[in-house]
Formats: sequence, C-alpha cells, structure tokens
Amino acid sequence: MGASAWDYYVPYQADLGAALEELRHRVFLAGDYYWVRGGDWLAEQERRPRPVTLDELWADEWTQHSGTHSILDVFHVQREDEEPEICAVQPVTAEEAQRAAGTGRLTREHVEAIQDLARERWYGRCAVLHDDHGTPQEIYFWGWSGD
Repeated sequence: MGASAWDYYVPYQADLGAALEELRHRVFLAGDYYWVRGGDWLAEQERRPRPVTLDELWADEWTQHSGTHSILDVFHVQREDEEPEICAVQPVTAEEAQRAAGTGRLTREHVEAIQDLARERWYGRCAVLHDDHGTPQEIYFWGWSGD
C-alpha cells in the first residue's frame, strides 16, 4: 500500500500532548483511519470488526505492521530539544519556522512552506498557528505513516 500523508488542525491549547491525545481519541471514535482487518480485499470470513479501544487496535499484529495511515500512528509529542523519534510528533522550532517560512510565528498561510519538515515515514510534526495579531489559534499536526 505504501505510506500515507495525514494532517489535522485542532484548536490551540498550550499542552501539545493533551491536544494530540484529544485528536487521536476523536479520530479513533470517528473511525477515520485505515483498518487493515476490514479491507474488502480480504475474504469475508477473514474480516474483523473495528476495535473498540486503542489498546485493542494496537494489539493487532497486522496493525502493528501496517499502521492506520493516520494520527493514530504517533503516540506522544517530544520536547523541541529531543532527537526525532519514530512514532512521535516533534514541534517545529522557531528556528525551523524562520528558515522554512521566514517567520517565527506561523499562520495557516505558512503551512505549505513547512510541509517538508516532516519527511520521514512513521514520524509527525506539529506547529502552533497564529492569527494576524500573533495570538495562537490552532495546532497543525502532519506526517507520514503506514506500510
């Protein structure tokens, strides 16, 4: 199947980890992810209903290998000073924003300029987006995952 790009906008909150957890919960409840065991390419008797919990989802070996092609494939937000880690989200630093978009205060208009900051599969990024007055408005999460 190959990796899939994903991206999400959520309302701003200072705790990026809490924002990620709320987003993951929402995506899971909505069923807005790839469920490898539910594919119509499987014989009817091999198909499985969607998991009821995230723990059940990740207990499935097929999911562990293929992923969900969504935000569910990343589990926590790293600190800006940590080395990038698989299945994690790393915030865009002010220096990265300045290099990519020419400003340390990103807005929605800068999203295209920062897209390449997430280049690796099974790795996500996030950026706080501001309004025209410099007030944080939302958080943008994006990345690539799945096999």
